[in-house]
Amino acid sequence: MKRQNRGFGLIELLVALALGLIVVLGVVQIFIAAKNTYVSQNSAAAMQEDARFVLSKMIQEIRMVGMFGCLGTITDSSNAGDFNAAQITPINWDNANLKLTLVTADIGGGGGTPTWTVLSDCRNSATAYTGLRSPATGQISFPVRRLIYSFSNNQILMGTGSGNPAQQVLVNNVSAFNVTFGVASSATDVAASTYSTNPGDPALIRSVRLSLTLADPNNRVRNQTFNVVAALRNRLQ
Repeated sequence: MKRQNRGFGLIELLVALALGLIVVLGVVQIFIAAKNTYVSQNSAAAMQEDARFVLSKMIQEIRMVGMFGCLGTITDSSNAGDFNAAQITPINWDNANLKLTLVTADIGGGGGTPTWTVLSDCRNSATAYTGLRSPATGQISFPVRRLIYSFSNNQILMGTGSGNPAQQVLVNNVSAFNVTFGVASSATDVAASTYSTNPGDPALIRSVRLSLTLADPNNRVRNQTFNVVAALRNRLQ
């Protein structure tokens, strides 16, 4: 009587190895897919956070454009006599050079040294001075800043001050940035009827639309475009 053979044959071993390899490859594919999803979601979240930061900052300042104190008439006593021009055109988009200029109240007083300070008793007089000024008895101070946002070399930059101030990078990997204005058909209309990049009459501007497109430098996700609209709280001159 022959003893029963024990162990695996070559064919059985090859089949087992093949099945094991298939299982391992499946697990590896699942791991790679999960990792790619995680990386792409992180990249998308980082882009959304960058967009939220820069757009929320700009929207907050746009809403304060044209706010120069409690009186409509302000005497310009600035060193260069440049406050009146800023007051007339407190918001401007240079489409050729991709620069957005804002003249806005210093929100919360935390923006550093203001470009101008308006001192007023909110009854009879209001005067604009260059830089920071302390109010006298019975006066209120309104810090006003001139901000310049620009789009250059795939970056959004910002500078503050008169003339051509030095600019600092706010966000990188920007593939497109655009500004359009909601324009009313007449001075008495509250709502905007059309949008324009270069409105002829600043007094007809009712809102500002910002469009920002961010790209992932590693091409892990597609370009993402973010759009926001802010209504102007203060009527322009």
